[in-house]
Amino acid sequence: MQTEQWRADADDRPRYYTASRRSHGLLVAAVVIALLAAAGYSWYYFSTAVPSAESSAPAAAHPADSAAQAPAAPPAEARTLEVQPEAAASLPTLENSDALLRRSIAGLIGNEAFAKMVIPASLVRRIVATVDNLPRETAPRRVWPLNPVPGTFAVSAGAEDFTIDPENAVRYAPYVRVLDAIDTQALVNGYVATYPLFQKAYEQLGYPGQNFNDRLLEAIDDLLAAPEFDRPVRLVRPKVQYQFLDQGLESRSAGQKILLRMGKDNALVVKAKLRELRRELIAAAERSRQPR
Repeated sequence: MQTEQWRADADDRPRYYTASRRSHGLLVAAVVIALLAAAGYSWYYFSTAVPSAESSAPAAAHPADSAAQAPAAPPAEARTLEVQPEAAASLPTLENSDALLRRSIAGLIGNEAFAKMVIPASLVRRIVATVDNLPRETAPRRVWPLNPVPGTFAVSAGAEDFTIDPENAVRYAPYVRVLDAIDTQALVNGYVATYPLFQKAYEQLGYPGQNFNDRLLEAIDDLLAAPEFDRPVRLVRPKVQYQFLDQGLESRSAGQKILLRMGKDNALVVKAKLRELRRELIAAAERSRQPR
């Protein structure tokens, strides 16, 4: 029987191809980030009737859309989570970890949500790849661990451009509710217990000697730096896909643009959970470095 192996390539990171206990019912913290990825799918693939040349032509950026101010760098702190040999010994192999992850996710978010949202194969590798991609320009759909949010991306047409329709936020609400209901402390405890699986997947992705928890915290910091607006964000549609009118927003990371698409209220809930998660991850990293 063949198993999936994943690797990172310089031209398209990551890609995958086919080649010849102590979970406590919890999911790893990385799926909190991956929930965001599912919410962004329809932005790239939804299309309607092609607008007129006037409506798709670029216009001057609205001053309130400006994203020129760079986010402040996070403070220096202990971010590396040390892999404990005794924890690794109690876990299945990475290739045989799907059953553990499926039980963990279903136990955390419920069987119904699991069936609707989760892609139940190569879960560790999908989560790791998604976390790695969210701070980048694009987050390839083929490696997400979750199904896309149902429905189509909602926009409102103006005289010269479009805006993200406030009703669009309703589509993202089920994902945000799942995220908000997670017990952050218990989540991180489970993450630490199963961390060797994610560290191994990260190294196999193309980062030997690097720490996955560092990358997870980088992804969280990037998401927390996403701008917030009190009014609908303006869009243009020069071809098939919608783009942010403000090129400062369009150049933001895949993760930040997902937060912008889901609406301010949803984004604030996500950010609050991410701040909780960040605090617990830093505390766990500090504990892992203490002498035993």
